[in-house]
Amino acid sequence: MTTAPSDAVTVLPLSGRRLAVYLINMAGADARLTAMQAKLAALDLPFTRIEGVDGRALRFPIPEFDERAYRLLHGRRTTPPEVGCYLSHVACARALLAGDADLALVLEDDVSFDPDLVAVVDRAALNGDAWNLLRLTSVNRGRKHAIRDLGPGRRLAIALTREKGAGAYVIDRRAAEWIVTDLLPMRLAWDIAFDLEFLSGLRAAFVDPLPGSQRSDHPTQIQAGLRAYKLGRSRYLTVLPYRAWLEVARLACRGARLLRERLRRRGRDVAAAGPDAGPGQQA
Repeated sequence: MTTAPSDAVTVLPLSGRRLAVYLINMAGADARLTAMQAKLAALDLPFTRIEGVDGRALRFPIPEFDERAYRLLHGRRTTPPEVGCYLSHVACARALLAGDADLALVLEDDVSFDPDLVAVVDRAALNGDAWNLLRLTSVNRGRKHAIRDLGPGRRLAIALTREKGAGAYVIDRRAAEWIVTDLLPMRLAWDIAFDLEFLSGLRAAFVDPLPGSQRSDHPTQIQAGLRAYKLGRSRYLTVLPYRAWLEVARLACRGARLLRERLRRRGRDVAAAGPDAGPGQQA
């Protein structure tokens, strides 16, 4: 199996489900592409390159971007690099829906991986009922609450607080549909927006510990200069209440799901212990 960028999507069989791998890479970012080719070749993982959208080349207004909502909810003026990043991820969801794969591993071109990445995603695919969106990286360090065991040293987990970072994740076709419908037009930065799956009845889970990292030797192509786009202090009048509501909703929705998962696991443990097991055996 070779690892190379291609216009034809290579699909990898994975525990009965078909996985496509999409690498977002901007035109001219050749050093990043070369580095990612080497990393993915080491995993024997074929991929399809998705050319990143250059937000600075866009001519606003565009239908995929809601400038008014972005100002009110995100507190920034139109930020072309963030718009380009957002639409690049949307392009990956569209690519999944246009093909016949069941899942897509979406990668930014500045991530690195543990050697067991493919095996971890394979085992997570066997627990597909627990997620539509599988998070493999984060730039936050919030607590992850375990819900399923994934084998040596890894767990599926739920985060009850906001987790930013979209360097590597897996989506199923339902999540892809959500991205191209509910998440357009753009109103927030990508790594905030795709952390809101619970508002649409979808399930997200982390692999814990994370098998990927967003630490990179390459300079950022998005974050540089973002301060210049921030609105004045008046932005807090709309941004803070909105963010507070999101945190409450996240805690309520994901907390209820965490409780259901733990009750289900407890029920399985009790059933496995058998009707004649004593209290000590069922604990």
